[in-house]
Amino acid sequence: MKELIKDFTNQIAHAIVIGNSYSRSEKRRKISNVLISGLGGSGIGGTIAAEVVASEARTPITTNNGYFIPGFVDDETLFLACSYSGNTEETVSATELAHEKGAKIVVISSGGKLKEMAEAHHWDFIEIPGGQPPRASFGLSFPEVLYALHEHGIISKTFEKELEAAINLLDNNETAIQQEAKEVTEKLFGKVPVIYAADGFGGVATRFRQQINENSKMLCWHHVIPEMNHNELVGWRTKDDDLAVVLFRNETDFKNIQARMDINKKTFAEYTDTTVEIWSKGESDLQRALYLIHIGDWISFFLGEKKGVDITEVKVIDHLKSELAKL
Repeated sequence: MKELIKDFTNQIAHAIVIGNSYSRSEKRRKISNVLISGLGGSGIGGTIAAEVVASEARTPITTNNGYFIPGFVDDETLFLACSYSGNTEETVSATELAHEKGAKIVVISSGGKLKEMAEAHHWDFIEIPGGQPPRASFGLSFPEVLYALHEHGIISKTFEKELEAAINLLDNNETAIQQEAKEVTEKLFGKVPVIYAADGFGGVATRFRQQINENSKMLCWHHVIPEMNHNELVGWRTKDDDLAVVLFRNETDFKNIQARMDINKKTFAEYTDTTVEIWSKGESDLQRALYLIHIGDWISFFLGEKKGVDITEVKVIDHLKSELAKL
């Protein structure tokens, strides 16, 4: 896992090459909405992509994390099926339903059943290298969502320069990123992380929670601000130093959200002795998101290392899948 996290920017560079080789298999059709379907490490890229392109996207983009699809899906829907293995049963099910509705389907995968389906039905297929844990292949899969959106006229191609800039940003700051990750790890070790981010970076917070779950073998939770201020904030009533708040912050966050976070910090301080702020770097939301994702990945690794767990294994998920296969 350590080598895979180190390889993050190389993955992004490779993804750019793959993305530039993709072209739609038919004349561009009218697209009225986009549905991105995927789960876990395969699905989070769609969530983050939808957030970082929200201000530019020419049609609504919705994400889907289950077996079924919304009623709006039809022949004017661009449906992106994201499954690293190509065998995620929920995504396979949703893709079959989207096909029945006549949606334009693009599969992003390393192979599996979805590749077979794509070949049989002549769907667009963007193939990414396989053989890694899905969560460790984010740098390969996430950019392909952006390329698919561009190829079908949903966004411009300006994201490519942002990806290239992110590679330079992360490579130039790698030593500092790992150092900060180690410092945060010391503050989070032995505690339950509570992760908060600004609206628009909820996917980044989700990714961090997922990485702590899988790499560090820990429970935690996350929420976004301002929504959190309308409900969860009231739950901070009991002193509990086993909790550790992590705030993902950006210098560009809306001033009211900045103020909310500063006020919230005072509330958190009444009930836990640990609040950590992690500030992003970058000149765009895409760069900032990738920066926070990378430092979060390192924190999850160092936490797992400090706990002495097998960071890569996910035996309980494998057991679940084997039991479901018997149905």
